[in-house]
Amino acid sequence: MFERKLGIVAGGGDIPQMLIEHCQQQKRDFFVLAIEGNADEHLVDDTIPHAWIRLGQAGSGFKRLKDENVQDVVMIGTIKRPSFKELVPDLRTTAFFAKIGMKSLGDDGILRAVVKEFEHDGMVVRGIHEVMPDLLVKSGVLTKHKPDKKALADIKRGVEVGLELGRLDVGQSVVVQQGLVLGVEGIEGTDKLIIRCGEYKRKGEGGVLVKLRKPQQDMRIDLPTIGIRTLQNAKNSGLRGVAVHAGNALIVDEKNVVDYANKEGLFIIGINPADYVNDEGGEN
Repeated sequence: MFERKLGIVAGGGDIPQMLIEHCQQQKRDFFVLAIEGNADEHLVDDTIPHAWIRLGQAGSGFKRLKDENVQDVVMIGTIKRPSFKELVPDLRTTAFFAKIGMKSLGDDGILRAVVKEFEHDGMVVRGIHEVMPDLLVKSGVLTKHKPDKKALADIKRGVEVGLELGRLDVGQSVVVQQGLVLGVEGIEGTDKLIIRCGEYKRKGEGGVLVKLRKPQQDMRIDLPTIGIRTLQNAKNSGLRGVAVHAGNALIVDEKNVVDYANKEGLFIIGINPADYVNDEGGEN
């Protein structure tokens, strides 16, 4: 695969930088398409082949990657809710939206349409896990601390709610404490969900964040992701730990994340949702 030129469509967060460094280490030819208002402004410099576009210039972005002879594309990083100015479309993007129709404008629908547009231009969309498989969350408990029976019951409840939430294309994360759903993820994202739920926490044992890939979600786009900030927010909001979809989610800088969790008394567990839907689960 490495002889194929990689296009990196970069949003926010740390993974785009990690992917750039990975390509440099592997001596793989690449081109970065950085999304204004989302990608870190220090992500690229004159030594890195790149172009900046706003979301409304997606059509121009397709053309630029094709002109750069990109063969494989990875779309990675967070995308904030755009301003009206950022959404003003160029001509090709206008045609793109007209073609996919308003019914496709859910989170997953528009991403699937973008994938098809890349493929129409002869490029292959890859998942970050195909390029950097070590980022995938492993199955089982990753930390010294393990979820007890009450925490496992909260995880089970979170999985039940999370799968339904994902089926409706709403979000990927749920916070549960003592069997009560404190909050579900909407457009605000996981970090703000966790912070918000800190305001609703009850006395006693803390809650659990459950983060799952949506049942219909393409593995190549928008995989659930946790990192050090996830665990810091969990600690600050009184949560006991995080359960995340094993093999279907990403963990950024795993060693430091696990070290932080161990230091702060939190657990991280990679789960298979089917285990918590079909039976009562068990400690891993």
